[in-house]
Amino acid sequence: MSQNSNNKMYLTLGVVAIVAIALVYVFMNNSSTPASTVTQANAAAQPAGDQQAPSYPEAPNFTLKNLDNQDVSLSDYKGKLVFVNFWATWCGPCRMEIPHFIDLIDKYGKDGFVVLGIALDPREFNKVPGFVDQMGINYPILLDKTGVSQMYGGIRSIPTTFVVNRDGKVVQRIVGSRPADVFEQIVTSNL
Repeated sequence: MSQNSNNKMYLTLGVVAIVAIALVYVFMNNSSTPASTVTQANAAAQPAGDQQAPSYPEAPNFTLKNLDNQDVSLSDYKGKLVFVNFWATWCGPCRMEIPHFIDLIDKYGKDGFVVLGIALDPREFNKVPGFVDQMGINYPILLDKTGVSQMYGGIRSIPTTFVVNRDGKVVQRIVGSRPADVFEQIVTSNL
């Protein structure tokens, strides 16, 4: 083989190795926690190192603007069961769980269940109103322009949903999308 052929072969092998490493990295950092390991927020481990996720005697309160530019605070929903859902318009798993949330609001909203959808990606904020209309979202959508996600320990994977009980305490952190029946079981067991 000529030197040029060897160089091409090594270049090809190098590119394949880099792509393989990148795929492993993406898979490892974006894998969701299985439904059977939905954890208490005060016992959930952060993906990096041995640090534990912050524990909250009460869910961190926040105030964000909704799509009508009005202030919405978590404390406005004290006494209700709240899913604080961090998401983005481009996120496939987020799109998969939105219809579940819509159905749950239709079914349990009158009983005190609320979803607060917090859009995270500022590059996409201009797309959020059209996306909300297209999906028929029936719960408040807020824009995280102030870093609220950091108050919840930082969001490393979306969707991430925090379940806040009627007493205002975080009782679960759900990383990744879940089937409708899993979300419904969480709602019915906490209402």
